[in-house]
Formats: sequence, structure tokens, C-alpha cells
Amino acid sequence: MPELPEVETIVADLRPHLAGRTIVRCELMFPSIVRHPEPELFIDSVAGMRIAALRRRGKYILIDLENDLVLVVHLGMTGHLRLVDADAPIEKHTHAIFILDDGRHLRYHDPRRFGRLLLGTETLLRAAKKMPVLGPEPIDVEFAAEELYQRLHKRRTALKAVLLDQAAIAGVGNIYADESLHRAKLRPDRLARTLSRKSVQRLHESLRESLLVAIANRGSSVDTYRDAWGDMGGQQEKLMVYGRAGEPCFTCGRPLALIRIAGRSTVFCRRCQR
Repeated sequence: MPELPEVETIVADLRPHLAGRTIVRCELMFPSIVRHPEPELFIDSVAGMRIAALRRRGKYILIDLENDLVLVVHLGMTGHLRLVDADAPIEKHTHAIFILDDGRHLRYHDPRRFGRLLLGTETLLRAAKKMPVLGPEPIDVEFAAEELYQRLHKRRTALKAVLLDQAAIAGVGNIYADESLHRAKLRPDRLARTLSRKSVQRLHESLRESLLVAIANRGSSVDTYRDAWGDMGGQQEKLMVYGRAGEPCFTCGRPLALIRIAGRSTVFCRRCQR
């Protein structure tokens, strides 16, 4: 699933091309990809709407429209949002096309259909439980190590499970949880509430560094992720532990271990992450 760096890359790519454009109309090939409101109302409501801005919240792409409406795109596991010329061939599994006033198409493509489109005010979407309450942004300069400590200190669960909890911290998934914990030299199965402030400070720094480096490298194309132009990211070439179970640790040479935490495969070094 695309995580914070991948979604941030897509938003940064699309922002200068979409801000100020108008959605002339929307075509839905797979209406049930729209989770709110009803597909017919969704189509009618976005037609003629001007795009004011693009932003990211956690793993969500937020396209701000007029009248406080927000077009929300969640990419799920295999979703792609691409800006193409109108004459570009329509790929299989293209479920929504937004025709813009400059003639180009913004297309949503999702082979496994785990993604979703939403439309409404943010307040309405949260009240309708279509969007979850999200925790703080880990790359926000206002997100301090002390706040991370307070959030971890309340949890009697594995450290990695807390990092994956979007209500605790927004945008972190399996890739960058593993990478951040390795950088911080912390075991993923350690109880979150047992960390000292010094250890949390180290995790806070490693989490921020892992995410910012991945953004600079345009995300990790470890599976199906591609940017807004269909190109691969570059961070997958620099991952230290994710997807490398059984391979030597780059630091100590010991084979990396594989366990499951919160239902997710988790890779770490038993020597470096004590």
C-alpha cells in the first residue's frame, strides 16, 4: 500500500497541474469505487467544480474543491492516480476519469479495487465514518518527540503495531515502520510503553529521516506503486530491512529475522535491534 512518501510524491506531482483547473465531468466505469455519496450524486456534484488545492493527510489525497467540498482519494493497495492526455489509451482497471477544462484526464486505476473515492466536507465525511480520525503527521515540524513519547507510553502493545495505527501516527505503513525501527535500533515487538524518552527521541528522529529520504527519492516501488506519470520511485534501492528477510544485515551481516506483528510481515535484525 502506498504510504506517506508515495502519496506525498503524487500530490506534489499533481499540484501544479491541477490547482486552478475545473472538472468538466466525471465518468465512472466501476461505480462502487465511490463510497460516499451515491455514485450518481458524486458525478453530478463534481461536474463544473474548480480545484482550489491539493494536499495530503496521512495516506489520503485531498483535492479541495469549491464550497468546502473535498474529493478524497485513497489508493488502497494497488490504486494509481495519473494525469494523462485525452487520447492516451484507457488502461484496464481504470475505474474513474475526471475530464479537465484543459482537455486532459485525471484517471483512477485500481486492479484490486481496495481504494476508494469520497466527496463531501471533511466534517461530514468524519461524521459519516467514511474517513477515520488520524493522528499527527510525523514529518510535521510541530510533531515533537515528547508527543510521540506520550502516545507510545499509553500503549500496551508492540511498538510496530502502534506505528501502523493511523489514529496514533498518520501515514506510516509496513515499509517505513520497519525502516524507522531499524534506524532507531529498536525491536519491533518491544512493548511501546517501555521505551525511555531517550529511545523515543531516537525513534522520532529516525522516523522523520526515513520518511523525508523516501520523499526525496520519490517513494518505494516495491510492488505496484508508480508516481503520477507512471514512473517508479527510487527508495526501494535503499531499503535497509523491508523485504530482505533472510538476507544479511547491512550493518552486522547477520541474517535478518522475519516475524508477524499486527498481521504484517516484519523484518528486523536481532543483533542491531536489541
